[in-house]
Amino acid sequence: MKELSLQHNIPLPPSTKLGFFSQRRILPRFQPTTNKISKRVFNCSSAAIGSRRKSSVPLQVEEFRSCYVRSKDEEEEDEEMSSSTLLSLSMKPDRNMALLDDYEMEEMDFVPDPNHRSGYVAVVGKPNVGKSTLSNQMVGLKLSIVTDKPQTTRHRILGICSGPDYQMILYDTPGVIEKKMHKLDSMMMKNVRSAAINADCVVVVVDACRPPEKIDEVLEYGVGDLTSKLPTLLVLNKKDLLKPGEIAKRIEWYEKFTDVDEVIPVSAKFGHGVDDVKEWILSKLPSGPAYYPKDISSEHPERFFVAEIVREKIFMQYRNEVPYACQVNVISYKSRPNAKDFIQVEIVVEKNSQKIILIGKEGKALKVLATAARLDIEDFLQKKVFLEIEVKVKENWRQNEGLLKYYGYGGQIQAL
Repeated sequence: MKELSLQHNIPLPPSTKLGFFSQRRILPRFQPTTNKISKRVFNCSSAAIGSRRKSSVPLQVEEFRSCYVRSKDEEEEDEEMSSSTLLSLSMKPDRNMALLDDYEMEEMDFVPDPNHRSGYVAVVGKPNVGKSTLSNQMVGLKLSIVTDKPQTTRHRILGICSGPDYQMILYDTPGVIEKKMHKLDSMMMKNVRSAAINADCVVVVVDACRPPEKIDEVLEYGVGDLTSKLPTLLVLNKKDLLKPGEIAKRIEWYEKFTDVDEVIPVSAKFGHGVDDVKEWILSKLPSGPAYYPKDISSEHPERFFVAEIVREKIFMQYRNEVPYACQVNVISYKSRPNAKDFIQVEIVVEKNSQKIILIGKEGKALKVLATAARLDIEDFLQKKVFLEIEVKVKENWRQNEGLLKYYGYGGQIQAL
């Protein structure tokens, strides 16, 4: 921002970082669950979900202040982070109760439920068909960001949907694309395909408003040869935008010209038909105990969702290529019992012109972005936070395999 100030004579404080916070009502504190499987598991109980802020009234930012500039040494330390802090998205954990020995099972009075089902589900489809909306509806929590722009989802989002006698683990995947413009696109498609390695069934989502088309391309690029071994459901999404007669024609076409086990029409946006999808999935999952504790919704760490929220706001606020050229990283996340949690975020872009657009005149655009992101982060975490954002330029980061792996596109994400 110093360079921007010199070029355009913008009076700015001596820093490239912007911090924002405002007075809001106190939200219920978020308490993370610890368990035998992983201390990184994100906890979102139904009670916490029910108490989320419902008001849409914008809140006023009362302070805009600058903070120190991170040194090159600090940046190099971040980039040399040990692989021990990475969480694999491809490893299938041991089933929860399988971790208990005979003594622990006796102490807990544990009796295996022969009717309990659990397993993995790969949710695939082309961009902008509603995969993330469907996954969020089934989990009952917004884990995947949703915008009206295609190819918003970049990572596999692991969502956990649990009930008394079942647990389904959903892999919400990026939209399947054939033309790969960057190394990022290739790595995203590799992650989509690897989601089927653990899958017990596949859910292919299509847009009911688009002309019917065969899903061979989605299956080929999405899950490869494994589909021949897996039960496959075709979800016809956005049925609320069609007349009943048109929906019936779409269902008939897909049943005739695609090799799937069943076709179910839904409106993921409004939740219509989602229970039918869940029932189909449960009928295909194998019997066995849960993989994860029943009171969590994802194994992704909090910082992952914080970064995704910021990225969603970028897609909503900016146009054209700018959102696609942005990578969001949480540099620091500090819990403070007697103060707001401190979250430090960097937005990486490929060109200085993109940085100028993100920051805006006198930093106003970045201020709007940070405020919108902070409000959603506070709703998600159920606690107040101090959010600090800076913008960096890393030329052609979407073509840099080393950076892409560090950013989590190699099948691993930062766990701490």
